[in-house]
Amino acid sequence: MERVNQRKSVRINRGIFLVRYASANDEPMPPKITVSPDQTQNISLVLHPDHHEGALWRPGSCLVVQALEPGTLSIEVTPIQKNGSAAATVKIEPLTQGEPLTGWPSRKNPSSCDLGDFRVLGHIASIGDVVVNASQWLAGPSAPSRIEGIAIEWPGKPKDLVLRYSVKTAKPQAVSGRVFELGSFAGTRGKALPIIGLMLEMSGPGAANVEFTTEAIFLGAPAMRMTGTRVTAAGPTGREPLVGLRLGIEATDAVSAAAKFLPRPVANMPSVLPSSRVRVFRSRASQGQSIAS
Repeated sequence: MERVNQRKSVRINRGIFLVRYASANDEPMPPKITVSPDQTQNISLVLHPDHHEGALWRPGSCLVVQALEPGTLSIEVTPIQKNGSAAATVKIEPLTQGEPLTGWPSRKNPSSCDLGDFRVLGHIASIGDVVVNASQWLAGPSAPSRIEGIAIEWPGKPKDLVLRYSVKTAKPQAVSGRVFELGSFAGTRGKALPIIGLMLEMSGPGAANVEFTTEAIFLGAPAMRMTGTRVTAAGPTGREPLVGLRLGIEATDAVSAAAKFLPRPVANMPSVLPSSRVRVFRSRASQGQSIAS
């Protein structure tokens, strides 16, 4: 019996495509796959430097097609011996570099994230409760004093932003390490138990665009500055009292926030997504032939 070639034409859109020899029924003697553009100068093959024709010889091999405009690919299957199998599967898969993000969110500032009613209450040893605004020192470099508890209040907080905090006390207490919501007091009053550790965290969709800017001073240690959606602070040994705290909230970098939290779907992809599968089949014994996709 003569070897009978099988051929199928496949429409592709403008773009880059991977043509992959996926499988063959006769694995020891797989048919040859030949890929060629149908009468067009706007579709080209990207071949290995050691090859000069668009031929795939075994499953797992592949080549790249570049189409400058929509056109047609011809997929031809040729048995490599008389009465050989022409049953093969070829996949045509679009390659993409994605699309650039558009409409970057504008960089936020205090007017777009209103901190006008942001307050930090601190209970300070021998003084009592003291309230400061955003980015103002509670105790601090000019008047270091042991801070025994804090509460954060922000009535105008964006609804898509969640803030929580906790403190660690110098001796075990029920409140030590417990996570509190905005408006709750974390720490002690009148027990002479200073804070020796602090944790602040934010979550929710709004956390994509803002972060804490925190400065803390522990007795006998230099001031430390921390930024992020979750910050923790403690002295060198973990036992030093907190004697100064300045807490604010600022915008993060707009570009990095968009890249991390605002993925965009790829638009205008070729109609053959996610892949086209071409199956060309002829049994060894059959006199007829069929091509299916």
